[in-house]
Amino acid sequence: MLAYVFWHWPNDRVSRNEYENDLQRFHETLAVNKSAGFNGSTVLSLHGADWLNAPGTVYEEWYLLDDSAAMDPLNHAAVHDACEEPHNRVARNAGGGTGGLYRLRIGAPNLAASTFATWISKPEKMAYKDFYQSLEVPCAQSGVALWGRQMTLGPTTEFCIHSPGEMILPSEYGGKSYPLKLIWTERG
Repeated sequence: MLAYVFWHWPNDRVSRNEYENDLQRFHETLAVNKSAGFNGSTVLSLHGADWLNAPGTVYEEWYLLDDSAAMDPLNHAAVHDACEEPHNRVARNAGGGTGGLYRLRIGAPNLAASTFATWISKPEKMAYKDFYQSLEVPCAQSGVALWGRQMTLGPTTEFCIHSPGEMILPSEYGGKSYPLKLIWTERG
């Protein structure tokens, strides 16, 4: 499973409440007008995303996809037909944004239940096989999922662990946890 993730924040001319309402309307419309390979979306907010040059609250939209072939149909559906105006409303009020592509590495996604995102890096001298093996036990907990950035896309560190509580990991992973707030989800 892949996830297209888009981080963005409102401009100074729109209230947070209006921005969130517009985001919800867009995702509700997208859910009704699903493209091939699109398995739902979740919108979370966090504060202090140090990989972005953004003030205050940042929103991250997670679009769950079967595979990379689902990206083009999703991109088309998000900005055409019934979704065009809801998308354009959010886009007009955005102060900026950037995206990335992530692959599910361990666990099962339960974004709606995630209250923390822990962004970590693989220790420099550790092999990927050993890195994944070291995270099998902590990521085997219910509601925990490890996502890995694809190729070099994305502004964050290479890995994200979504969890229903704060994760405590070895210090050599260089992790930073961010509390998350659920804004919208299609998947209860």
